[in-house]
Amino acid sequence: MERVPVLKIGDILLVSIQIDMEDQTALQLQEDLADRIVATGCHGVIIDISALDIVDSFVGRTLATIASISRVLDAETVVVGMRPAVAITLVELGLSLPGIRTALNVERGMELLARERDFEFDDEDDEDDADEAVVAAS
Repeated sequence: MERVPVLKIGDILLVSIQIDMEDQTALQLQEDLADRIVATGCHGVIIDISALDIVDSFVGRTLATIASISRVLDAETVVVGMRPAVAITLVELGLSLPGIRTALNVERGMELLARERDFEFDDEDDEDDADEAVVAAS
C-alpha cells in the first residue's frame, strides 16, 4: 500500500495527494496526519487534491473526518486544488465537507491559514489589553 507524504512547512502540514485514493490509503492518511499534528504541534493542514480526477463518497467523508480530527487537535484544514468535476461530484453526493475550508491553490490556502492565525492572535492581544485596562482601573 502506498502512503501519502505529509510535509511540514513552518506551522503547516502539507499533504499533496498524487495517487489514486483507495479506501485503505485514505484511512492510513487519516492516521498519519493525526500523528503528525500531535508530533509537530502544527496549527494548519493543507490537503492538495489537484491531481485527483474523481473523489468517491468514502474519500469525501474521509476528508471531512480528517478536518474534524484536525480541529480537535487544534489545527484547521484547507483543501486546495479541487477540480470543478470533483466539486460537482461532492455536491451531487450530498457531501458538504463540514469544517473544511477550500482555496484554489496551495499559496491561497497558506494565506487563508495565516490570516486565521493572525486573527486569533489579535483576539488574544485584545483580551490581554482589556485585562490590563481592568487592572489599571482598579
